[in-house]
Amino acid sequence: MMRAEMLCGAIALSLIASDAAMAGEPTNATELEAQYGDKLTWEQYEAYRAIVDALPEDELAWEKVLEDQLGSFYFPIHLRNRIRPEFNPVASEWGFLHDDPALPNVILIGDSISRSYTVSVRRALEGLANVHRAPANCGATDRSLKYMDLWLDQGDGSSRAHWDIVYFNFGIHDRNRAPEEYAANLEALVERLGQTGATLIFARTTPFENKDVPGVDASEPINAVSDEVMARLGVQVDDLHGAVVEQLADVQADDHTHFRREGIALMAEHVAGTIREALEGE
Repeated sequence: MMRAEMLCGAIALSLIASDAAMAGEPTNATELEAQYGDKLTWEQYEAYRAIVDALPEDELAWEKVLEDQLGSFYFPIHLRNRIRPEFNPVASEWGFLHDDPALPNVILIGDSISRSYTVSVRRALEGLANVHRAPANCGATDRSLKYMDLWLDQGDGSSRAHWDIVYFNFGIHDRNRAPEEYAANLEALVERLGQTGATLIFARTTPFENKDVPGVDASEPINAVSDEVMARLGVQVDDLHGAVVEQLADVQADDHTHFRREGIALMAEHVAGTIREALEGE
């Protein structure tokens, strides 16, 4: 049964990746510039294609998914990292991971805040879990509902067959969404994620400033909605907001949304601790 599930997953990933390739792999410098502006040179893109086209089928399919999903901001970052001679997939948010089948599988799903602490959480849980993340800056709930099946279908076999913990957050990119629509989308996401059989952990949205009212934490109404939904559905909530709010002035970046190195380390320690406790409880 597991071999069949792995095969089906690999086929699905390959088909989606093929569609992505037809949709817009640049074939010359002009097309590359149209997609990525001056963020990449044609020489860099050719070097990337030479590397990834020589990869095994499952790893090549993964890179094609990344090219389709990461967009014009994150894909150039990934590409420039991927072509470095010292590239290490474990030290990359979106490196293809070869899992230890003896360890449980964890996936982190979320936006750029989640992306920032991914590698540190993976390192903190080394030897305890295989830690993946979704192949995207996941953005808002509606986009995540569209692509969640694709995001969950990753790894070299064992994680495709089973996720043990899904640690997820949506909120900042839903800030302009009606509360009832945000709640409905969260409910649909919990239903889909629940189908994995994993322990679900929802992270409360970290503080970010209301651009129209400086100094006001715009995460509060978002967290009020998610708190109600998760309580009603019986999903564990991790207070990542509370982990940083008292030290916000010292750890948050000047954009009043993202975090400096100290804040990322603080979040990573908190997230890794929460996941570690969940693993011990299984």
